[in-house]
Amino acid sequence: MNETITKEDREKIIQEYILSIPSFSTTVLKVLEICNNPDTSPNELNRVIALDPVLTGKVLTLINSAYYAFPKNVSSLTKAIIMLGINTVKNLALSTAILESIGGKNSFQALSMDEFWLHSICTGVTCKILATSIGVPFAEREGYFLAGLLHDLGKIPLNNLFPNEYNNALEVAKSKKIQLYQAENLILGSNHCLIGRMIAKKWKLNEILAEAMYLHHSPEKAEGQNRQVTSIVAIANIYANMLEMGSAKGLYTDEETLINLLNSLGIDFSRLSDISRNITEEIENAKIFLQISDKE
Repeated sequence: MNETITKEDREKIIQEYILSIPSFSTTVLKVLEICNNPDTSPNELNRVIALDPVLTGKVLTLINSAYYAFPKNVSSLTKAIIMLGINTVKNLALSTAILESIGGKNSFQALSMDEFWLHSICTGVTCKILATSIGVPFAEREGYFLAGLLHDLGKIPLNNLFPNEYNNALEVAKSKKIQLYQAENLILGSNHCLIGRMIAKKWKLNEILAEAMYLHHSPEKAEGQNRQVTSIVAIANIYANMLEMGSAKGLYTDEETLINLLNSLGIDFSRLSDISRNITEEIENAKIFLQISDKE
């Protein structure tokens, strides 16, 4: 990429890239529509998913995976939907569609795909565990996982479109000991939080996911219920960096911010130590949820 490119040119290139991202399939759109109806029944969802052999396979793979560790094999799609819950099936369809659209190997130039997704999975798993610890209902916990998983999606267009400049941003973050989004602003005139919001708008993601992608470095700006989710994503992101699980290239953590966020949610710091004891196993199980280990 030409080093003399202007900020306006970059913005145009980014907008064109996001517009070119494939939309969700008809099946996924129908699944999301059905799941967003509070009166939806498992049978209605079954009728849609049963028409898509790939999505059917993913649902059955998930229900029979170590992630849930049910004692008996489940071969009925309807039973799987009932056991998983409508929200979990929706999030599976959504995350699968997103990864197929933007998360493959060709999307990564300045960043390592494996390191990026390992960090993202660790963030998602930590979000789910923290949500459990503060009493979030079972049916909503996968939403926290998904918010953590997707929080850094905005890095993908930037590293793909401007790999040389993005490498410069990585070096600036390291040398100046600042957050990567701050270095992105300095070098690229934009950052992954802003790009994440653009992606969320493109795909018409719900407000909670959009805010987590946009405000995970400034959760105090989120409002209402969104603040709790965004704060947990912020905590989980910081903690994943501390554990060095994968790499978000966010090397410098403000521990005071971490403590303040934990206190705001009534979470004791020792809870993070409890998480670290079984985080590796949880991450391996979560890979099955998204079948990331099989992505090309």
